[in-house]
Amino acid sequence: MKTNTVDIKDLLAQHSLTEDEYKKILEILGREPNITELGMFSVMWSEHCSYKSSRVHLRKLPTTGPRVVQGPGENAGAVDIGDGLCVVFKMESHNHPSFIEPYQGAATGVGGILRDVFTMGARPIALLDSLRFGGLDSAKNRHLMRGVVAGIAGYGNCMGVPTVGGEVRFDDIYSLNPLVNAFCLGVAHKDRLFRGTAEGVGNPVIYFGSKTGRDGIHGATMASDAFDDESEQKRPTVQVGDPFQEKLLLEACLELMANDLLVGIQDMGAAGLTSSSCEMASRAGNGIELDLTHVPRREPGMTPYELMLSESQERMLMVAKAGKEDECLSICRKWDLDVAVVGKVTGDGRLRVLDQGQVVAEIPAKALADDGPRYERPYSPPAYQDMLTNLNYDSIPDVKDANAALLTLLSSPTIASKRWVYEQYDHMVRTNTIVRPGSDAAVVRIKGTNKAVAMTVDCNGRYCLLHPYEGARLAVVEAARNLVCSGAEPIGLTDCLNFGNPERPDIMWQFVLAIEGLKDACEHFNIPIVSGNVSFYNETNGLSIYPTPMLGMVGLIDEADRAMTQWFRDEGDAIVLLGKTREDLGGSEYLKVLQHREQGSPPFLSLDIEKALQDFALKVIHEGLVQSAHDCSDGGLAVALAECCVSGPRAAQGAVVKLGLGSLRRDALLFGESQSRIILSTRPTSVESILSRAAEAGVPAAQIGTVGGGRLVIEVEPGKVNDGCRIDLPIRQVSDCWVHAIEEQLSQE
Repeated sequence: MKTNTVDIKDLLAQHSLTEDEYKKILEILGREPNITELGMFSVMWSEHCSYKSSRVHLRKLPTTGPRVVQGPGENAGAVDIGDGLCVVFKMESHNHPSFIEPYQGAATGVGGILRDVFTMGARPIALLDSLRFGGLDSAKNRHLMRGVVAGIAGYGNCMGVPTVGGEVRFDDIYSLNPLVNAFCLGVAHKDRLFRGTAEGVGNPVIYFGSKTGRDGIHGATMASDAFDDESEQKRPTVQVGDPFQEKLLLEACLELMANDLLVGIQDMGAAGLTSSSCEMASRAGNGIELDLTHVPRREPGMTPYELMLSESQERMLMVAKAGKEDECLSICRKWDLDVAVVGKVTGDGRLRVLDQGQVVAEIPAKALADDGPRYERPYSPPAYQDMLTNLNYDSIPDVKDANAALLTLLSSPTIASKRWVYEQYDHMVRTNTIVRPGSDAAVVRIKGTNKAVAMTVDCNGRYCLLHPYEGARLAVVEAARNLVCSGAEPIGLTDCLNFGNPERPDIMWQFVLAIEGLKDACEHFNIPIVSGNVSFYNETNGLSIYPTPMLGMVGLIDEADRAMTQWFRDEGDAIVLLGKTREDLGGSEYLKVLQHREQGSPPFLSLDIEKALQDFALKVIHEGLVQSAHDCSDGGLAVALAECCVSGPRAAQGAVVKLGLGSLRRDALLFGESQSRIILSTRPTSVESILSRAAEAGVPAAQIGTVGGGRLVIEVEPGKVNDGCRIDLPIRQVSDCWVHAIEEQLSQE
């Protein structure tokens, strides 16, 4: 590639490569790269594919455990659930594409995470999504939300995989960088997992799926760039998905695997044919020779550069056992897929690319897949950090009208019912779903067994902004608490770490502290992180998103009929509060919505106290003493009680509750977000047993009320310092406010 210095600088900028990285490429090749080779390096050494800013820190995370069947490094992770089975799961981001083209960006995000799971030999049985948008008072944000939700629904529904849960939060900081994180879980026999490896010199390499087009070229490098005002012009880098084709691909993959024809298999995700081939070769310590002449294509005149970098969807690369080519081709054609033998495994460790008999690229596979740059970027707290955490409670007036405050919080989009979202999803297809969207976690049965798995996605980015270490710990324990409230023991976790520009020391500081928080909490709870994704450069014009380390956590229920839900069940049931309420207003939704402040320290967290609470709650749930269980989180105790009343599938139920104020402020008692709290409902005959067992376990517990009636009444008795107050609202008003808030805001023109 003979060019002058000016041309080289322009070319490197176009490929998001630095001059030092280019020097390393020259050392690896011993010559100048041609344009195809430069493109291949650019995508594989992008932040999106190489994790060059995060890998040194990700090594700290706990990834092993007695249940771990497959940890990080493959298409997805897997944990043992007994009976010879494992669940395979992963979460990934599709943030940048979804901002540029919300429908296709979200749809192809779902398609990609599905392929990651079924590439491992698992049939997908559940999808969840975790979304972040700016405020719905903006027409642009309403457009983004509608498009993203439609894209998720369109792809998942057509695939016949239920979207069983998820979460959505809103903050103006996400207006120019929405987050679209997709989670998928599948089930496989643990001794029949498939990996992306190119074993066996001479084995054929087979392309199958859709034809290759020009869509998505440089998608990986686009996902590794910060945005600016011109970013919406990057639509050509967003792929176009076809869920009907993916359904055929899924069934073909599972049939190929069932017939024992494969050595390895890999999804063509980010970086397309380049990543799938070099990663498979590198894992095996082998090479691959590809002949592009045979690659199915849907556009004429495609160059080797375009063929190797295209991110067209619904494509796979497999290494078949020698002599099994015809059987593989026959199965793929039966499922109406394009298929061709495009190469072979070699023993020289090189990815060699031919076109029309000519070598057009030749690079050591390991150099592309594993030997990219590794940066230990500088990190330091931002100058504004102390200002964020300093919160003078004396400057905040205590709540006067608690009725109005509760209704305002219930209509806040972050807290309001997400029914408008999940009603667009088919969450009952395949008839496995036990607990539908709308409870603390989704629960899906494992057919052929008596087991079920619970799944949840969680993260409070505001907490992570105020203190990244504490925010990450809080995300872990809340996800685990959601599973426990559903009757499940947490057994594994996948992460999707969404941050701004890692070249900024303040952003890198957020990332490093969040990793430490995840590590400490997961180690304390013995929850391994088996897969994940890092999404950097979520930043536009220098304004970064809040640090948002999204977590997808999976729990096991040994007996499916022990699954629990969050809503009150029967009139006359007693309401019991587990845990202690503190003056934890910092970072709360109450402060943001009612006081327009995002400040303070996140809620206090003791991992020992939290573990004792969760162990106790799970025990009494399994013993059949509990009618419902719901954790206290956004909006605090008053919001959690309201959700217990109105979130169920049957008619809303009222409740009468009495609380002691003690030395707390009224707003802290009602709306503070103290951790390690769970609201249980139980039959009156079980109250004494629960309270005595809680005392033995060292878990604070008290009966605070009774289920029933047509109103939500919360009587706050006067305390040592402050006067009491009263919430007294018709339950229908509470329900209408909570259920219709998002739909009403989205209906604005």
